[in-house]
Amino acid sequence: MTSDQFARDPASAQSTPSARDAPSGASETTLVRRAQAGDAGAFEALYRAHAGRIHGLMLRLSGSGNQMRAEELTQDVFVRVWERLPSFRGESALGSWLHRMAVNVFLEQERGDRRRVARVGGSGDDDDLAADAPARRESPDERIDLERALALLPPGARTVFVLHDIEGYTHGEIAALTHTAPGTSRAHLFRARQLLMERLDQ
Repeated sequence: MTSDQFARDPASAQSTPSARDAPSGASETTLVRRAQAGDAGAFEALYRAHAGRIHGLMLRLSGSGNQMRAEELTQDVFVRVWERLPSFRGESALGSWLHRMAVNVFLEQERGDRRRVARVGGSGDDDDLAADAPARRESPDERIDLERALALLPPGARTVFVLHDIEGYTHGEIAALTHTAPGTSRAHLFRARQLLMERLDQ
């Protein structure tokens, strides 16, 4: 099966599914087993139940101005999920497994971006990569909300803030995911909080 058979527009699934629409634990287990056996309809049901949350995570990690990138990353995540689903053993909740896979897909993309920047002569620093995000000019009396302020953070600081303060990862977990030291994660978080306070106070 190709990704085109299940990669739908994530915008159509951005809202969190209602309790009625989301599969129960038992029905989700059944859907997983069917999808592992190659049932595209079961996989699409899982996609519909989880795509909204994954897309929201990708949007926060990418910056709220990067809607297209968040949608592409969401599709990349579910391509990876389709490929890796046979290895899912149910030792953790499916949502947790999907979440960690989504973070890995995002971080792999970030590392690829950094390598490309380095090859064309850039420094690869967060402040250089921050130029990739669309520039915004706020009117003096316009209040910047958290999502928009997040989009203005340098990528490294934004990633750590989202993973730590929003998604609940520890500094040790973030360090393992990003291949950095816990102290680096703490420094990024300190910087992110400082910059956000400055943005939100404007």
